[in-house]
Amino acid sequence: MSTTNGRGREETQEERADRQWTELLQELRVAQTGVQILFGFLLAVVFQPRFAELSEVDRDIYVTTVVLGSATVAALIGPVTYHRLLTGRRLKPQTVIWASRMTMVGLVLLFFTMCSTLLLIMRVALHNTFALWLVGGIALWFLACWFVFPVWALARNRSGPREDVPSEE
Repeated sequence: MSTTNGRGREETQEERADRQWTELLQELRVAQTGVQILFGFLLAVVFQPRFAELSEVDRDIYVTTVVLGSATVAALIGPVTYHRLLTGRRLKPQTVIWASRMTMVGLVLLFFTMCSTLLLIMRVALHNTFALWLVGGIALWFLACWFVFPVWALARNRSGPREDVPSEE
């Protein structure tokens, strides 16, 4: 049975879930590429000769960054595993819901990973407190681009139902 979501699109729950899964995969491809490059960079840092010269605080920031990066990779690759394990069990709408949630967790973790990475790099490059201010400014920009602008757009356009994630009814 086809239903419309108020915007003229007629599709069954399964068709909607298939479309939403395809859209989510496209989003994940973008995020995963960046995360994998960043994580590879982070893993290589410890093997650089200058790593031994880092202060204890910078090493702590590095370890925190690697842990955050690992958690980010897990969250952004997790939807693929989730889908693979549930394929063929007629759970596509629920898979899309949980994969979307996991992706949002991954994006939040990516925000913290990026901030932590920037903090480490700026502390090593600048050796002063300006690094904190610079990272704080960039963190605000990330927040604005990734979360504030979309929420603002959503608040301005509350007229239509949300169609990017199936309802949990």
